[in-house]
Amino acid sequence: MFAVLLGVILLGWIAAATLGTMAYFRGEQRKPIHERNWRSGSFEKLSQSITNKKIDYAERVPAFIVSE
Repeated sequence: MFAVLLGVILLGWIAAATLGTMAYFRGEQRKPIHERNWRSGSFEKLSQSITNKKIDYAERVPAFIVSE
């Protein structure tokens, strides 16, 4: 009985951690970004591997003034 309860708790914790991680990266992909992080290759690769979605730069606007 204890093993079943422990298994259910462990499975729930893993599911919550997975969903939370995916939600974090999807949120980060959409919010305004600082200039030093604009088109950060490492973040782009990591978030794409976790969420299986590419960053849409039409949604992800800069939080700084873009000089032409």
